[in-house]
Amino acid sequence: MAATIKDIAKKTGLGLATISSYLNGGNVREKNRIKIEEAIQELHFEVNEVARGLKTNKTKIVGIIIPELNNIFCAEIITEVEDVLRNHGYAAMICDCRTDSGREAEAVDFLDKRRVDGLLVIPSGSSGKHVAAFLKKNKPVVLIDRDYRDVMCDCVLVDNRGAVRDAVRRLLYAKHRNIGLIAGPEGMYTAEERLKGYEAAFKEAGLTPSERLVIRGDYTISGGAGCMRALVERNPDMTAVIASNYEMTMGAIVEAHEMELKIPEQLSFVGFDNLDFARACVPRLSIVTQPTREIGRRAARLMIQKLTGELPPEIIKSERLKTGFVEGRTIRMR
Repeated sequence: MAATIKDIAKKTGLGLATISSYLNGGNVREKNRIKIEEAIQELHFEVNEVARGLKTNKTKIVGIIIPELNNIFCAEIITEVEDVLRNHGYAAMICDCRTDSGREAEAVDFLDKRRVDGLLVIPSGSSGKHVAAFLKKNKPVVLIDRDYRDVMCDCVLVDNRGAVRDAVRRLLYAKHRNIGLIAGPEGMYTAEERLKGYEAAFKEAGLTPSERLVIRGDYTISGGAGCMRALVERNPDMTAVIASNYEMTMGAIVEAHEMELKIPEQLSFVGFDNLDFARACVPRLSIVTQPTREIGRRAARLMIQKLTGELPPEIIKSERLKTGFVEGRTIRMR
């Protein structure tokens, strides 16, 4: 028969209230903590997490909703998030919504019914109406990389606008003027911010980019390939291209090779993320880099602060991290 809390009380001579406090994460005297832990080990006591969750209304589980499980950006963030959560006694339940806002809403409902303590979300759409009911329960929602336009949530973002603005500035410094942009999906927070950065760099230089130099992709490898071919075919005078996410960077480079374009001799190129891929390319890619590990750590820590009450529900915190740039050999001075 499995050991119970009463067996621990009998073994230690301590009251049930003291042992219950310890098991539920409360403060107990050091000498009592040692007694309880020794008894737990000796009796092979296992906490019934389901029963404890029903009593405390806490499951010690955080739901994570991502657009694509096979997206390297998402995968790196999840790794960091899980490490931080685990170190604080929390488990993660992950839902892949296939970059579909409808599936994202279904995932929120699914995780809510499983009584998760909080939600970490990389949004697929611009609206956050589907998290409103979850927030009304005073449960935290922390957004990663993207923001909602209509619901206030804690979030950890990067300076997407500044990232692409800096990339365009580098190309303008190299005397490029006809610079193509493989932008992201219309309405998506990161895509719109990166497009604004592209436009801002030209405006600062007293220039106006042609609309034909901007094409919308879908943040996939195939999307990046198709956009690269379309940009080249409709812009014979184009001298440089920026791909605004990692998957589209891969697709664009593959398509450039298929079209037998010489980079940077015929076309300068700036990509996004994944230093390993950039180094493996010949020539080595110049890329914008995002601090993915730090994004994950910050988001998880913000979640812990909310769950422990260190940050009260009424305080909405937004953190914005700087991107970097790794110089490769794909920008040619004209």
